[in-house]
Amino acid sequence: MTQEPRPDFGFVRVAAAVPRLEVANPDFNLRQILAIARRADEQGAQVVVFPELSLTSYTAGDLFHQHLLLDRAVESLLELTEASSGIHPLLVVGFPLAAEGNLFNVAAVVSGGELRGLVPKTYIPGYKEYYEERWFASARELVASEITLGGHQVPIGTDLLFRAQSGSEVVIGIEVCEDLWGPLPPSSFQVLHGAHLILNLSASNELVGKADYRRLLVAQQSARGICAYAYASCGVGESTQDVVFGGHAMVAEDGAMLAESRRFVPEGELLVADVDVEHLRLDRERTTSFGDSLHAFPPMAWRMVDVELPMHAGAPLRRPIDPAPFIPRDDEERNRRTEEIISIQTSALMKRLSHARIKHLVVGLSGGLDSTLALLIAVRAFDSLKLPRTAIVAETMPGFGTSDRTRGNAERLAKACGVTLETIDITEGCLRQFRDIGHDPSVHDVTYENVQARYRTMVLMNKANQLHALVLGTGDLSEIALGWNTFNGDHMSHYNVNAGVPKTLVRYLVGWVAAQPAFSSARSVLGDILDTPISPELVPGDQPGTVAQRTEEIIGPYELHDFFLYHFARWASRPRKIELLAQQAFGGHYDAGTIRKWLRVFVTRFFANQWKRSVMPDGPKVGSVALSPRGDWRQPSDADVALWLTDLD
Repeated sequence: MTQEPRPDFGFVRVAAAVPRLEVANPDFNLRQILAIARRADEQGAQVVVFPELSLTSYTAGDLFHQHLLLDRAVESLLELTEASSGIHPLLVVGFPLAAEGNLFNVAAVVSGGELRGLVPKTYIPGYKEYYEERWFASARELVASEITLGGHQVPIGTDLLFRAQSGSEVVIGIEVCEDLWGPLPPSSFQVLHGAHLILNLSASNELVGKADYRRLLVAQQSARGICAYAYASCGVGESTQDVVFGGHAMVAEDGAMLAESRRFVPEGELLVADVDVEHLRLDRERTTSFGDSLHAFPPMAWRMVDVELPMHAGAPLRRPIDPAPFIPRDDEERNRRTEEIISIQTSALMKRLSHARIKHLVVGLSGGLDSTLALLIAVRAFDSLKLPRTAIVAETMPGFGTSDRTRGNAERLAKACGVTLETIDITEGCLRQFRDIGHDPSVHDVTYENVQARYRTMVLMNKANQLHALVLGTGDLSEIALGWNTFNGDHMSHYNVNAGVPKTLVRYLVGWVAAQPAFSSARSVLGDILDTPISPELVPGDQPGTVAQRTEEIIGPYELHDFFLYHFARWASRPRKIELLAQQAFGGHYDAGTIRKWLRVFVTRFFANQWKRSVMPDGPKVGSVALSPRGDWRQPSDADVALWLTDLD
């Protein structure tokens, strides 16, 4: 019985190697390159890129005119080619090539005992500490499209792309150091013609602040090209005379830095990361303007060289997998992003109030996270518009399952924020509704719960009419995704400031606001709200005023659902891939069975509740995932979920 090949889910394992090299010593350098290539092979790398002119060293100077060095460099390349038959990954190394009466700075692509192709450097620097024009010609001076090396014809040129024939079928483009610094890098044309992964063999010396610039340059090129970009620059062993090299290696993907090496490490560095080619393909498909630049230049002909890559090593993945993808990682970025998110919500609400010429707002305040965030945004908006906070009417509407804790927190929060507080007990109204429709109030089913939710919405809408006000929605993005809202109940409002904010981010935003000086009077109650279990509070507890329902016990942990939502909606990942990522992100916290159980719940509920999303109220888009039918998400309400559930079987 033939075993089904393991899916790679679009991942390609890339290594950027900074070996310990010696100036003008090809024999030593070859041994170091082979040693680090074997290390990369042991770590499951499928592609390894080395620094510029790595077989000779970049800093050989006028020794590049010595044919003893040039001949030995070619011999070393051929030895490397022969040795590659016992090394699985594709190897890309640099060497000087004498051809057609010129000397070219070349990247050589080697795998499986064969020399697959040569890509010469296009932009040759001749300024400041760089003297390359003294020795090397530009790729533009090359005439031939093939040369003979080791008795074999080898394709050469800047029109080469390397296409993997198995697994993710990644297409690889290559540029050399200064090529990236130019206003029109060769990689910009390579990505437009299909390259997903760009390899850069570099020799960038160290100056104060230069590493920061390189980092920005690599990340920005990966973002502009919607590609992965692996960069390897020569290390400290090549430092000589007035220049010092640090050995900077990076792997970036679509604007994000996946991995970065240490610098100034004498023994060299090996950086390994998994890039997601499936993500890149999706972003290019969605970004319909991506290929428009093709029409700004004359048509270009490209040659595809087929290469074989080893199978991806599989889990664990060598890439950061954030268990909380909606929350920024480091403190500085987190504070900046949080202020930006809240400013987006506040500005959106201010615009809606100003356009409607409305000076009053009605919000249902439950003492839970979502309504708390909505009230905090309303307060900021009214302060910015110089409207009195008392024009915000917070309605507490206790029902059959309302706990003393949440009701008390709602009252304390309204007082701390200086808004108008009204309490309308909905129990009598709901009992009257039960009598009208003939429902037994002792039966705590969905009818029992939804009557309460719809009654509360009716109160809010009627109160808004009375005050010529807007009803502010509170439901968050996670609830919208799962359909965890009552149609024509909490599903409805005049404007929903939380529509683009997932539950994990709601929690973080409330905590961030609690720490701000402007809300110091509300800090204590906000802390207690953060500590309160999430509950719809629609069913009475065993004792009056206690909680009977805990949302995350019913539908699953929000941290898992937000993770699933991000990878499903942002990256269109199939369930099996999401499961793999979740197992790595939450390993040790949730077992595989638990992750699969709640992933099935997420997929089922997401498909089943599109009809609610199709008629959801306006609300601001905050991040890269949004489910508004007028903006980012246009799913048929009657799409069949079977294919996605089968993927998990």
